[in-house]
Amino acid sequence: MNIVFMGTPSFAVKSLSALYESGENVMAVFTQPDKPQGRHMKLTPPPVKELAISHQTKVYQPQSLKKEPQWAEIIKNLKPDVIIVVAYGKILPKEILDIPKYGCINVHGSVLPKYRGAAPIQWSVINGDEEAGVTTMLMGEGLDTGDMLLVSKTPVSDDETASELYERLADVGAKLLIDTLKALKEHSLKPQKQDDSLATYAPMLSKEMCKIDFSKPVREVHKKIMGLSEWPCASATLDGKRIKIYRSEIVSEGKPEGFAQCGEITNEKDFTVACADGELRFLEIQAEGSKRMKTGDYLRGKPVKKGTVLI
Repeated sequence: MNIVFMGTPSFAVKSLSALYESGENVMAVFTQPDKPQGRHMKLTPPPVKELAISHQTKVYQPQSLKKEPQWAEIIKNLKPDVIIVVAYGKILPKEILDIPKYGCINVHGSVLPKYRGAAPIQWSVINGDEEAGVTTMLMGEGLDTGDMLLVSKTPVSDDETASELYERLADVGAKLLIDTLKALKEHSLKPQKQDDSLATYAPMLSKEMCKIDFSKPVREVHKKIMGLSEWPCASATLDGKRIKIYRSEIVSEGKPEGFAQCGEITNEKDFTVACADGELRFLEIQAEGSKRMKTGDYLRGKPVKKGTVLI
């Protein structure tokens, strides 16, 4: 099939790679503009752009599809059978949605209608879901409201961070995309309307979410740490300095009254901290001015005291 692909981050790379491997004709790739990254703010291309260039595919990087009407004309001239959208990060105007013969197909990282929006995978972990998944859908003008095509589900383990689930679902999504295109060619797809009454929203993450509230239940704190891992990363203050916590595990659920106050270090040997109804252990942390490391390595260089309270 003649395909225009739209995507930006590593999650989309797996789907684009699958299209190349399956022999589809990827006519052009649309992705976000290069952005400055790192300490030196070096202008860095999106992962999707790098893959497209390696396959000698034409790459376009519009600032806006809505405000710059020339992009609709460029896509019309390409005459794609279908537009594939995977974590592109931009809204497609109606004039572009209407161009391809078979419409625009989105690969979305949730079991719709749950978690419409920008960060479905992270919110799935934050909310402690036991199951996650990927949905392919026909795109409409609403936010992730289009008719569902195929769905693939997978269990979420208690020790899985959002970044790990993200990588796993990228593979799930790539396979589901190929299955969807196969069914499209065979005319066997049966689009299903979403039940809007069951819809939930997964907004973008922000740095305002980072601070840990140890007065919350231990499982809620643990899932927040695992869900925010990599970025923006859960954090707490120890002796006046901020530490980031990338990974944790639950030590106990249910503690006797008066055992410890919320945020108190109850075991200095492995950085165990009390929450409202139990304890959790930090497994990977990063102190101010330092690098990310296993907690054991951190404690060898900078021990903590039992009874110290994190805020």
